[in-house]
Amino acid sequence: MATIAIARRDRRVVTQTTTDQALLREFLERDRRYAAYALCDLEEREFPRTRWAVAHDDDELIAVALEYSGVTPQPLFLMGRNDGLEALLRDELRPRAAYLAARSDALPAVQALYRVEPGAQMVRMWVDRSTFRPSPADVERLGPGDIGDLNRLYQLGFAAWLPPSSVAEGVYYGARAGGKLIAAAGTHVISPRARLAVVGNVFTHVDHRGRGYATATTGAVTAELLRDCDEVVLNVRSDNPPALQAYRRLGFTEHVRFEERLVHRIGPPWSGFTTSLRRLFAARKENPRT
Repeated sequence: MATIAIARRDRRVVTQTTTDQALLREFLERDRRYAAYALCDLEEREFPRTRWAVAHDDDELIAVALEYSGVTPQPLFLMGRNDGLEALLRDELRPRAAYLAARSDALPAVQALYRVEPGAQMVRMWVDRSTFRPSPADVERLGPGDIGDLNRLYQLGFAAWLPPSSVAEGVYYGARAGGKLIAAAGTHVISPRARLAVVGNVFTHVDHRGRGYATATTGAVTAELLRDCDEVVLNVRSDNPPALQAYRRLGFTEHVRFEERLVHRIGPPWSGFTTSLRRLFAARKENPRT
């Protein structure tokens, strides 16, 4: 059921927040590979952590925006027509900072309200059973008991950490050398209903790169996911040729290039002036002779 919300009108565009999963799913399925994360966020485990808004032009749904809850900045996903996206960011979802995921041609709508940090384009890649090329290798399925080794590996690269539940509820594979975990790959989100999954957290220790471990661990994760999913997707930076090549060896192909950027809300031009006035009046109230 949709939430009761006050619709806001801008010319022909009307915006509102919603929890209507059927409406959202129908729109996102127009480009399910690009919208893979958002489709997975419709699952029962993820949906309560999200906030959604939609824009209509008359009776036509033209744009969807998703904001993930939590400490700022959090992911902000955009899909649809630019006039609808700009209206959604102006009237419905207004995070002060966010990790934006949007097509490159949506940047003008974002930049009307946000300062966009520079960065390389991202490549969304995908594979299905017909195109997947397995890469047999000596890897092992990781479980919650391996969380310590996994986090020690990840902290070498990007100071990340995962709770045991992420490993228990997802699919993780790793490679070891001398008993030490030297490479791993896992999942970000899985949607049994959409039969779709997103591979992520692919990392190899710097001393062991260039030996095929990323291909091996990603291949093992993908193979298991494709038992139940119709498609598996992943993201990779466009300026990372070794990773692109590793995924191509597994049969992944490029679907779309998009922007994954840190964005900051642009304040009104008078915000600094009004802040200064408030401070001045407060100071005079405390010391009338100033």
